Amino acid sequence: MRIFFVLLGCYLAAGASVAREPVPDKTARPGVFLITIDTLRADHVHCYGYDRIQTPALDLLAKQGIRFTQAFTPSPITNSSHASIMTGLLPSSHGVSDFGVPLTAIYPTLAELLAKGGYRTAAFIGAVILDSKNLAPGLDRGFEFYDNFPELTTTKSRWGRIERRGMEVEQRAESWLNAHPAGAHFVWVHFYDPHDPYEPPPPYSDVYKDRLYDGEIAYADSALGHFLAYLKKQGWYEGAMIVVVGDHGEGLGEHHEDTHGIFLYDSTTHVPLIVKLPNEPEAGRTVDAQVRTTDIMPTILGLLGVAAPASLDGDSLEPFLNGVEAAPRTVFGETEYPLRFGWAPLRSIRKEGFKFIEAPKPELYDLRADPGELRNHYEPWDGTVQKLRRVLAELSAKSPAPGKSSPGAVSLSTIDELHALGYLGSADARSATDVPEPSLLPDPKDKIEEQNLLHTAMMASEDGEPNKARVALEKVLQLDESSAIALRQLGRLEIASRNYAKAAGYLRRAQDARPNDATDALEYGRALELGGDLPGARDALQASLKLNPHQFAARLSLGRVYLGLNDSRAAEEQFVAAVLLQPESFEAQIDLAKALIHQRKFADAVELLEPVAGSSSSGAEMFEALAEAYTGLGRRQDAQRAQSQAKALQKSKRP
Repeated sequence: MRIFFVLLGCYLAAGASVAREPVPDKTARPGVFLITIDTLRADHVHCYGYDRIQTPALDLLAKQGIRFTQAFTPSPITNSSHASIMTGLLPSSHGVSDFGVPLTAIYPTLAELLAKGGYRTAAFIGAVILDSKNLAPGLDRGFEFYDNFPELTTTKSRWGRIERRGMEVEQRAESWLNAHPAGAHFVWVHFYDPHDPYEPPPPYSDVYKDRLYDGEIAYADSALGHFLAYLKKQGWYEGAMIVVVGDHGEGLGEHHEDTHGIFLYDSTTHVPLIVKLPNEPEAGRTVDAQVRTTDIMPTILGLLGVAAPASLDGDSLEPFLNGVEAAPRTVFGETEYPLRFGWAPLRSIRKEGFKFIEAPKPELYDLRADPGELRNHYEPWDGTVQKLRRVLAELSAKSPAPGKSSPGAVSLSTIDELHALGYLGSADARSATDVPEPSLLPDPKDKIEEQNLLHTAMMASEDGEPNKARVALEKVLQLDESSAIALRQLGRLEIASRNYAKAAGYLRRAQDARPNDATDALEYGRALELGGDLPGARDALQASLKLNPHQFAARLSLGRVYLGLNDSRAAEEQFVAAVLLQPESFEAQIDLAKALIHQRKFADAVELLEPVAGSSSSGAEMFEALAEAYTGLGRRQDAQRAQSQAKALQKSKRP
């Protein structure tokens, strides 16, 4: 009962805070507050008819604004969907169809246009998936302040490293607004909480203990309620334009999809969309016409009188907001995430009560009779199929070929962050360019159980449960014994457990499954190196570099293997190549110095190490190498000094 009264108190406080707002200055430009809630299904929000949850903040906005009952995202992936919200473009238009793909500067963002109009702009993100330094480059354009994650962190917890709780995001937004109170604001606040793993904090973890996804939504709603109360306290709420939207939904097992990203069914594309207009406290209307999240950007610009770019895929919602009858919008859907697994990308169109999904096994659903999309009526000669396929083909003809966008260059640590969030990185699966036509790839419908298991394995690895991850990956191999993704993940687990021979076995199978994959060959070579098979490691790493000569990690590994084989000249060549690839790498410089010392090139080693030895990033290993080089030159005092520095650094790092 105590938990019930805590939640009831939060509900009443949110409602009361808005009711007491003073009369605002109606001559000022309205503040614009865009709230995106990650992984939010429309049918799991109270004001959308879901009685098993309390979402008082969203309900309040629906009462005072316009609620769109049929709003859809074009993409079930966070990066792509947010890029569409910010540009009014489909993923095939703006090009952000993959993690790390930059949002090209030729496409103006909402923040850029409002900043040019004199708005103070800031963005507050709830997960590293939207960090503009690596996984979402270009999304920060136009923002005076973009609240990225720290580049270096020592915590192993997901909180603060790859994700922020909604209350922290809200507090960070408040802090910035407190420091920049003057002028009109455009502030984007992103709550990531409903994304899996579903771990709501108390009391939501107790109230919704059997429905943790709902608990995350209720918690995100409470963070939204705090933000609305803050706007009220500042006197900004009444005169503000507030837009709340889900970026995409969640499968929750429907169509056998546990999470999102693979399919284009309504479970992952139907999202809540609520618009509160300035100085209209009791609008309280609903719009049942079909609309898109690409319509948000032109709507905000239109309401503010700011000119929108000429070529947008979205259209302003102003007719609906003004109560004018308007035709439903045609909804397009796109997902290239299946390509991560080597499966076919999907395209869809939702129009006039039907949905057509273009796939290796196409689908047609009569949404009026079958809203759950359970009965596929596809026939190639069907008139509706031909009509919708023609519209989809016309759209595709205007857009770049699916699967041809180049993944961004993301670091290994960033790929680890993707894994921690439950996504594959670009190095995990083959590119669509491995086949002449993506439609020749397997249909994701036939592979969804594998994706669910791979997702389970990634999350188990992040949570420190290697045995659970192994079980899931072995089940994948029962479904597809040549799954290179599962084989690679198993190899990594065995390396972490120091079972190097077993790791090499898995990684050899992965390489056999994808003989043209440089990363598979690299990881196989590393396993052989760690297991002591240096000749085998040499051959595997050489094969990897033939496929891609620009791999820094492969150059380092091969150099170390050559040192182990007492071929210091060949090692030097590899380390020189590594330094050329990453000139700032202390690791490569130390390894190169070791190769020089092995060849008794002591002066060259000193010349290499002395300029960087004074850096604050210098470690004990660098001073040990420098001491050895000094000794080789007979400079005993310098050698003793370097050795003392090495010991001091080692001592300072001891727990």
